[in-house]
Amino acid sequence: MIDGAAGVSGRREADESLLDDPAALAEQDPGGMLRHTASAGAQVRETAALAAEANLQVLADEGRPRAVVIAGIGTAGRTGDVLATVAGPRCPVPVIPHRSAGVPGWVGAADVVIAVSASGRSPEALGAAEAAHRRGARLVAVGAPDSQLQSVAERARAPFIPVPRRAPARASLWALTVPVLLAARTLGLVKVNEADLAETAARLDADADRCRPTAESFVNPAKSLALGLAGSVPIVWGSSPLATVAARRFGDTLSANARYPVVSGALGEAGRGRVGLLDGVFGGLAEGERDIFADPGDEAPTGTRLRLVLLRDGGLNQEDDADEPLDVEERRADAVQTLAERRGVRCDVVTAEGGSALERLASLVAVPDFASIYLALAHGLDPMAVPAITEMKELANQ
Repeated sequence: MIDGAAGVSGRREADESLLDDPAALAEQDPGGMLRHTASAGAQVRETAALAAEANLQVLADEGRPRAVVIAGIGTAGRTGDVLATVAGPRCPVPVIPHRSAGVPGWVGAADVVIAVSASGRSPEALGAAEAAHRRGARLVAVGAPDSQLQSVAERARAPFIPVPRRAPARASLWALTVPVLLAARTLGLVKVNEADLAETAARLDADADRCRPTAESFVNPAKSLALGLAGSVPIVWGSSPLATVAARRFGDTLSANARYPVVSGALGEAGRGRVGLLDGVFGGLAEGERDIFADPGDEAPTGTRLRLVLLRDGGLNQEDDADEPLDVEERRADAVQTLAERRGVRCDVVTAEGGSALERLASLVAVPDFASIYLALAHGLDPMAVPAITEMKELANQ
């Protein structure tokens, strides 16, 4: 155990038994991150209703924009990646996530800026909203009600979608994403209908039930994934653009909740160099020292090793245009699984399910979200309280 002056506490070795003790899990999770994560389906339904009450039609009155910029950072910024992926290669205009203060220099009256902030006060979203107003760009703001961001939207006479802040931003992905998607739908950029939203919410509800604290590890996919990752250096790769968004999301939550260093990204990019990690000192070189005749369940690890998590899109919706053929994505995913197997690197696979792009994304995000929390709890970490974030803000504002 460590318990320093900075408020850091936890244990280096994961306590696997804790995950099958619901009372201990509740005690270790005083902020209720498991409960907040289980609300993802409810977030979809609530914010879809709130977006329907906003005057989004004014966005469409001036016709199709030249480009759409989604401004925000952290989880808010990830909503831009979701929109770009769901819109896909058929999208008639560029969709550009922007994670810095202000907006790109070319933004003007022909463009739309969607400013997103769970708190309604992030400098990136506020700066983008102010800049959009000054330049005459159409603006949509998404964030906490009665916030600074709402004030900017009101001054600009722009639509504001209030998202009640009931959870930390990283547990509010769906609450922030749905308004962004519905604003884009109003502009004619995505085809997301009510059935898609309902099926996505139902998928998130079902996965929350599968991953509930009272479900034992051998039937709980999130607990199983967390136990497999314990003590490893995770590599998370997505087989398609949609799966890559989920992979980067898992990298976010593993870092923030469980404090694990993660490599995450697109499997296609990995094939240009990062796949070499499987040969390295935490991959094949370490696994080569393992006794091939030993029972994997009985063999204690002698050092930190890689653990590969592969998120696969499942080869669904083959009629959709894609950046590359689905058979190429599938062959690449099969190849990396074979490479990992040959080097003795353990690999977990999560395959997308569902009919729409949004539901498939939800099926790739839900279990990993829970897994990141269970991994934190197994190490005695409070997934909600991250002392280093608080200290960084204090030091940066001195």
